[in-house]
Amino acid sequence: MATKLPKHYERFLERYPEMASAYHRLGEAASEAGPLDAKARALAKLALSVGARMEGAVRSHTRKCLQAGANAEEIRHVVLLSTTTIGFPNMMAALAWVDGVLEPASE
Repeated sequence: MATKLPKHYERFLERYPEMASAYHRLGEAASEAGPLDAKARALAKLALSVGARMEGAVRSHTRKCLQAGANAEEIRHVVLLSTTTIGFPNMMAALAWVDGVLEPASE
């Protein structure tokens, strides 16, 4: 599932290639620092994005979860688990963002 990068991120990559490279290397180092497989890491990063209420990150990490082999049920479960931590309205917002990726026609 190839996705187009946001224009502001593409401009960042063009304007600050050294910083972008360092950021990419940091992400790789974090991924390699522990025992989680790619799917578990993707689901964890989705959970962090949900908790931080970062719409763009939730959408991005939903796509990355799919690329890592997670299915829609697993992805939605991560969001549902957030209910008692971040509250029902926040969970519902995150669920709408996830569904916007999983079911683009539903938006």
